[in-house]
Amino acid sequence: MNNGFGSVVGHRDIIEYIQGAVQGDKVSHAYILNGERGSGKKLLANLFAMMLQCHNSKSDPCYDCHDCRQIMSGNHPDVIRVTHEKPNTISVDDVRTQINNDIMIKPYSGKYKIYIIPEADLMTPQAQNAILKTIEEPPAYAIIFLLTENAESLLATIRSRCVVLKLRNIKDKLIKKYLMEEMEIPDYQADVCVAFAQGNVGKAIQLASSEDFNELKASALQLIKRLRDIELYEMTEAVKQIGEYKLTVNDYFDLMMIWYRDVLLFKATGDVNGLIFKDEVYDIKRQAEKSSYEGIQTILEALRKAQIRLNANVNFDLVIELLLLTIKEN
Repeated sequence: MNNGFGSVVGHRDIIEYIQGAVQGDKVSHAYILNGERGSGKKLLANLFAMMLQCHNSKSDPCYDCHDCRQIMSGNHPDVIRVTHEKPNTISVDDVRTQINNDIMIKPYSGKYKIYIIPEADLMTPQAQNAILKTIEEPPAYAIIFLLTENAESLLATIRSRCVVLKLRNIKDKLIKKYLMEEMEIPDYQADVCVAFAQGNVGKAIQLASSEDFNELKASALQLIKRLRDIELYEMTEAVKQIGEYKLTVNDYFDLMMIWYRDVLLFKATGDVNGLIFKDEVYDIKRQAEKSSYEGIQTILEALRKAQIRLNANVNFDLVIELLLLTIKEN
């Protein structure tokens, strides 16, 4: 299983930087890997650690030596993943016991001693101050990875002493290729997952393999197709149908938005290729013939307003009913 950096979707710039740093012996003592949840921070930190400890290669982990195998199984004595008891806090005790009190002990078997701190933005100010002292004067063999979704929440003094690697959103076509080749999902399904994930490969993979997401999609599309013919007295049923997805209602609305953007695109261009719901082209065509440009824009605007209202805790049933009536009329 030698898939190394070649298996990472996107992030070429960061991978080249890591390879250059290791090959040129220019490795820093502290790194911040910053990117949204699911963007690949843990994967890159792991690969970086493997490359640093690997006995056989300086350009890509070999996956075969004792160190590589131990890191892959999560059992390397010199690669420490910092954990925390409280769900939303990394406390000063967590930092002291797992990093500060441990870092002076020389590596057991590797060249380096590597500390990976997932969700480092959960460190309390005291915890950050404790780790700052270590980052200021680390032993020569120590390397610390802080994985964050929001590096700005760390002390400026920490940020200035770390190399910050920002994980950008990945191009849609790369994610689509990955979903189709590695996960073997059809292109029309990949398109929906990619549109939804907005450059976040972790989210795209999760959606592609999620039964719940497929069920949500089926419900949203079925409702959209029925709406024009629903009688007013059936509205309560329709509201109830969306109510079943109350917890993921933003996703429900996003799916509806993607659908109506497809309708708008098809109305404007008559072209099937740009559509996200390619497998729904028959119904999209029908909707495009029935709706005016203004009507579709009104619907998209109503969806946006409904999202804002629900986030502001306006009564759920009321918001949904108003939305469905707007869609029905346009």
